[in-house]
Amino acid sequence: MSDRNGKVALVTGAARGIGLAAAQRFLDAGWSVGLLDNNVETLAGAVRALGEPARVLELPFDVSKPDDAIRAIAAIRKKFGRLDALVNNAGVAEFGGVMETSLDVWRAIMDVNLTGPFIMTQAAVPVMRETGGAIVNITSISSLRASTLRVAYGTSKAGLAHLTKQLAVELASYGIRVNAVAPGPVDTAMALKVHTKEIRRDYHDAIPLNRYGLPEELADAIYYLCGPHSTYITGQVLAVDGGFEAAGIGLPTLRRDMGNG
Repeated sequence: MSDRNGKVALVTGAARGIGLAAAQRFLDAGWSVGLLDNNVETLAGAVRALGEPARVLELPFDVSKPDDAIRAIAAIRKKFGRLDALVNNAGVAEFGGVMETSLDVWRAIMDVNLTGPFIMTQAAVPVMRETGGAIVNITSISSLRASTLRVAYGTSKAGLAHLTKQLAVELASYGIRVNAVAPGPVDTAMALKVHTKEIRRDYHDAIPLNRYGLPEELADAIYYLCGPHSTYITGQVLAVDGGFEAAGIGLPTLRRDMGNG
């Protein structure tokens, strides 16, 4: 369905995966989209593949750098004249326990996953408050449930979940809604990089829907929180995880117990 009304979205981490799927979802609904990513070559290929030069803006910037954020917003305003949605999707992951995680790794993850959305929001609000709109932060089920080897990643995403609520309260008077989407395991390049066959098998067993999510399914949730059917929703974290966070007891154990009568 389309709501072709000249609206504009900016998606960070948009060169691939969830970010690229979100950009495509906005385009399908008639929006114009800025795609921001610090992987210049991959971003250029994604923009070419979208094939919508009039409605797509390529933004080769780094969300952790305030000057880059300011330049990105200025470029959006120059090309499209407005900004109605910001999707803070850019993120990095490096898994390790508390004693194996260096301070440099901790800071690098926080810079992108938590400070990046703060920087991008500060840069975007002066433009967004002219028309109102929505911000969606991409957290993780690791922000809702602690798990091994995610001391930096999970903490960064938990911080982003709270930042979402803080921003929702502070920006409501500007007509800006702020929500978060917390993905479970999703079939992306990042997941393929860090999830072994054993991890994938365990996730399949632990997720009630018994599969990984698709980037397009996350994109639908992101668009919903930015679109015309969620105008009274703000300050919420929506888990899009196949039921993983809700399950509580580990399903492999449950299934074994049920199998034993």
